[in-house]
Amino acid sequence: MRAFFAIPPFRTIGHAMTLSFDDILAAQDRLKGHIERTPCRPSRTLSEITGAQVWVKFENFQFTAAYKERGALNKLLQLTEAEKKRGVIAASAGNHSQGLAYHGARLGVPVTIVMPRSTPFMKVQQTRAFGADVVIDGDSYDEASASAAKLREDRDLVFVHPFNDLDVMAGQGTVALEMLEDVPDLEVLPVPIGGGGLIAGVATAAKHIKPEIHVLGLEPAMYPSFTARMRGVNAGLTTGGATIAEGIAVKQVGDVSYAVARPLIDEVLLIEEPHFERAVALYCNVEKVVSEGAGAASLAALLAFPEKFRGKKCGLILTGGNIDTRLLASVLTRELVRDQRLVSLRIIGDDRPGLLATVSRVIGDMGANIIEVAHNRLALDVPAKGAEFDIMIETRDSQHTREIMDALREHGYPPRAV
Repeated sequence: MRAFFAIPPFRTIGHAMTLSFDDILAAQDRLKGHIERTPCRPSRTLSEITGAQVWVKFENFQFTAAYKERGALNKLLQLTEAEKKRGVIAASAGNHSQGLAYHGARLGVPVTIVMPRSTPFMKVQQTRAFGADVVIDGDSYDEASASAAKLREDRDLVFVHPFNDLDVMAGQGTVALEMLEDVPDLEVLPVPIGGGGLIAGVATAAKHIKPEIHVLGLEPAMYPSFTARMRGVNAGLTTGGATIAEGIAVKQVGDVSYAVARPLIDEVLLIEEPHFERAVALYCNVEKVVSEGAGAASLAALLAFPEKFRGKKCGLILTGGNIDTRLLASVLTRELVRDQRLVSLRIIGDDRPGLLATVSRVIGDMGANIIEVAHNRLALDVPAKGAEFDIMIETRDSQHTREIMDALREHGYPPRAV
């Protein structure tokens, strides 16, 4: 693996040029003063929860709340004056579009973004607010990308790919430079993989600085595009589904980004949805910051595979915080359910006056809060003279929930969780 670092700048791998450490250093010089140098801080609580020594790189502190600004800006800063006048175009449903739009407006470069119809309204609105011409077309990223390619031809624009571009990868690699400047003794970097631009840049920088560092790729289990490529499987046959990590839900990894990243990655892990959800909730509840699903992938990996990270000094990149508020509310509520702090109890009793008041008093005396009550007299599995109550309660934790259920049982109203 070390022989890879000795290659000259832009040596070809197959038909693709590769990335050099010097390219990333040059990108760092270009970006200086244009973006936030985000903090990389230790988290005592996340370390206790995961068993690893956790350091978090807060890329959600960028102005557009994601690391994607780095690659987009590095590309924009290298355009010729003629290219700047013509303008740029990209296909993106997420953070690349906002980073390109924001810095394009700052530099006076016209930006056109093609977004698929499934793009959350918030991201469409934010991209337009940064000054981009937004075109909604296609039912997927691939269809939006095809539309963008046609518009590029029609309007003579410069295409800025969100990941399959060496200049973009070099910009993303500056994340690793900053992390290893701040914490030189990091041992493991778990990095999300969508199209592969971030991990290509991060792995190139990190392995050059510290060859023994472990770089692990992370993919949603529903979108194992990099894994499929490694196994020689058609990714189109293995990817698909509704994931909370839509920022890395990519059906085809980039050819160039794959060629750069593959020799430098030690392992790729597939992450299931509950771990993404829990990671988003932990960032909110522990670190008091907002993360999108893909942004929490590195923490999700520590939760899903604790044995791989236990006791090791891990650098987690919180890659972005652009999550729909309704989705965030749903994730946080589901976490309360998962922790049994929000529980629906079903009680069947005689349909007589005072029953609900008695049950409510028992719950209140135990220090829980009643959120919702549903009263059903017509269910056929309930006696004709009986009544069924579904009572949603909020408790301190699972132990408190069990204590309340025991108290109801002692008063003659045995509940069951539903």
